[in-house]
Amino acid sequence: MEPGSVPPPEERRRDAVATRRRLLEAARDLFAERGYEGTTVRGIAARAGVNQALLFRYFGSKRGLLTEVVALGGLEQLRATPPEELFETALRSMLTRSAEGAEDRSLEVYLRSVGRGDEAAGTLRELGEEYQSALAGLSGAPDAVLRADLAMAWLLGIGLMRTVVAREPLAGAEPDEVCRLVLGTLGHLWSADSGEPGEQGGAGLSPPGPGHRPGTQAPGPEETGEAGGAGG
Repeated sequence: MEPGSVPPPEERRRDAVATRRRLLEAARDLFAERGYEGTTVRGIAARAGVNQALLFRYFGSKRGLLTEVVALGGLEQLRATPPEELFETALRSMLTRSAEGAEDRSLEVYLRSVGRGDEAAGTLRELGEEYQSALAGLSGAPDAVLRADLAMAWLLGIGLMRTVVAREPLAGAEPDEVCRLVLGTLGHLWSADSGEPGEQGGAGLSPPGPGHRPGTQAPGPEETGEAGGAGG
């Protein structure tokens, strides 16, 4: 191509696609590392190696870029993943980053950005609501939405401790081991029967007797003279 000549339309389209992709990848990583409020347009453009004016050309604003990052990550994955596989898929995506440069870091973005400013709130709320809806469908219990929120709280708590706080031993634990422990317990959350207060987890337990001090074991029948029947 001669110096100063205009590249053909097809080449310009390829360049535009590549530039958008670099901006999305740069924004995804910076949002996950610094949060939405802590990430600047200048920083995104610098990491992508492009002029920051191109960010506004392709996405309109930083919020528009966040919306597309979340859509291409969490929402796209959520809508393409069967509900029964969603929790494990999201958990593994936080525990491992081996997807050849296109890993989903939307939950990290959520962790570092939610509650940090109104500008990103709508996009992040949509992601949370879609996860809640998908997970609630795994339980036929009347309190399925509550169970979904509990599962999400656990998922985000694991992400917080591993990727943000970097608390050991969780930060360095093998993904398969974490998944084994978490998923084995999670199954009970979906399948446990709903019951009136006091009916769940209280089978075989008696209320503490008179004089019982909190933090100590309640006396057994043999200690109260009840063993073997009255008047024995």
